[in-house]
Amino acid sequence: MNTLLYKTIAANASTVNKEWVLIDVDGLPLGRSASIIANYLRGKHKTNYTPHVDCGDNVIVVNAANITLSGKKWEQKQYIRHTGYPGGQRSLNATQAHAKNPTRIMENAVKGMLPKNKLGAALFRNLKVYANANHPHEAQNPKIIELSKLNKKNIVRN
Repeated sequence: MNTLLYKTIAANASTVNKEWVLIDVDGLPLGRSASIIANYLRGKHKTNYTPHVDCGDNVIVVNAANITLSGKKWEQKQYIRHTGYPGGQRSLNATQAHAKNPTRIMENAVKGMLPKNKLGAALFRNLKVYANANHPHEAQNPKIIELSKLNKKNIVRN
């Protein structure tokens, strides 16, 4: 048997097929939907997934203002930032952060699930989050993904 015929194909920037995907998160839990969105951004659902290459899709998330949190997370979950000055640590709970900017909660959840390097920053730029159902990306003809009808085992092929 000739082993030279079997080569591992690694994706690169010229061979990646990037698509546009529309995901409606109306009434879905934050963490479950964010993990699926992160997998679409990484490209883990594709057969030519390569960990060090941006082979994921461009993801449009709509109705981010209608996400749900279980238990007492609306009051207990803290979003902490620092101003850079001594004693400048500021925090908001999930209710306050949602009132200030409803898309920021989804963006933070997805960003936390991406790699913490230049690739993660590039992947995060492929995410577009909107608070309601209106978005300006109709020209890209996004493929609609129904998260409520999908099982996570069918989405990710690890």
